[in-house]
Amino acid sequence: MPVLTRLIPSPLVVDIRAGALDDLAGVLADQRISSSGKLAIAISGGSGALLRERLAPALPGASWYEVGGGTLDDAINLADAMKSGHYDAVVGLGGGKIIDCAKFAAARIGLPLVAVATNLSHDGLCSPVATLDNDAGRGSYGVPNPIAVVIDLDVIREAPVRFVRSGIGDALSNISAVADWELSNRETGEQIDGLAAAMARQAGEAVLRHPGGVGDDAFLQVLAEGLVLTGISMSVAGDSRPASGACHEINHAFDLLFPKRAASHGEQCGLAAAFAMHLRGAPEQSAHMAEVLHRHGLPVLPEEIGFTVDEFVQVVEFAPKTRPGRYTILEHLDLSSDAIRDAYADHAKAVSQAISG
Repeated sequence: MPVLTRLIPSPLVVDIRAGALDDLAGVLADQRISSSGKLAIAISGGSGALLRERLAPALPGASWYEVGGGTLDDAINLADAMKSGHYDAVVGLGGGKIIDCAKFAAARIGLPLVAVATNLSHDGLCSPVATLDNDAGRGSYGVPNPIAVVIDLDVIREAPVRFVRSGIGDALSNISAVADWELSNRETGEQIDGLAAAMARQAGEAVLRHPGGVGDDAFLQVLAEGLVLTGISMSVAGDSRPASGACHEINHAFDLLFPKRAASHGEQCGLAAAFAMHLRGAPEQSAHMAEVLHRHGLPVLPEEIGFTVDEFVQVVEFAPKTRPGRYTILEHLDLSSDAIRDAYADHAKAVSQAISG
C-alpha cells in the first residue's frame, strides 16, 4: 500500500502573541513538555538577566545558565554545565546567538529545545541548524527542530528596531532563494521539495506584500510566522535550500571577506536578494523588493552599509566559493568582474528610480 502522507518535523507549540512570555510555564506544562518545571534556561548576560527577574517567580524549578557568546566553545560549555542536571527540556531565551547555543547544547545532551525568541533578526529561531563561530570562522551544525517556539510581541517591540529590520531582509530573501532552487532544478536536475518551496516562498511573499510597518503588531505577527515557517521549510527539505541561495552566498562572502565591517545578516541578505533578482532578469520583482526594503528602513545598495562598488564586485565574485556544490544564478551566469560591475550599475540605476518614485 502506498504511503499517502508524510510526517512533517515541526514544533508541538507555536505561540506568537502579545503577552506570550507570561504564560510560558503554563504552556510548557499544558503541553507536557515540562510538567515538573525542571528546565535548563540559557540566557544572555544583558537582556536575559532582566527577563530572568521577571520569569523566575513563575519557574521555581528552573536552573539558569548565562551564555557568554555565540561560539562553538560557548555551546559545548553550556552542554557540559547542563548535563549533570535532570531536566525535562532546555529553553533558549534570547536572540539568535543564545538560541543557537541552546539548540546545540540540547542536541548534545539529548533534550528537547524550547526557543523563546526576544527578537526577530533571522529565520534561525525555528530551523534545524545552529550557526556558531569556530576556529575556522563560522559553521552550521545540524540539530533537531525546537519542540516549542514562543514569541512575545510585547518583548519584540522592546528590542532595537534593527533586529526586526534584519528579520525582514532574511524573510524577503526566501523569494530569491526559491527562484535559485527552481533554476537548479531546470539546469542541473536537482530535486525540489514542493512543500518546502511553497512554505518558504509564501513566508517571503507575506512579508513582501504586507502594508504594515515595524511598529505594527499585525506586521510583526506576519513576520514572526514567516520566520517560523521558513525554519520548518528547512526541516521539510532536510537542507537550508528553501531559504538560502545567491542571497546567502553573497551574505557569507561579506562576512568572510570583511568580517569587521559586515552589516547584519538580514541587511546583507535583503540587498543581495534584490540584486540576485535583477541578475535573473526579473526587474519588476527586484524593484518591488527594493521598494519594500527601503520602506522598512533597510539598505538596498551596498554603499548604504559602507561598501564601495569595487568591494561589492569582489564579494559577488567570491560568493560561489562559500557554498561549493550549490547552484544559483551566480553559478549559472558565471560573471566576470567587469560583467558584475556592469550588472550592478544597471541594478543601482533601477533601484534609485524605484525608491525615488
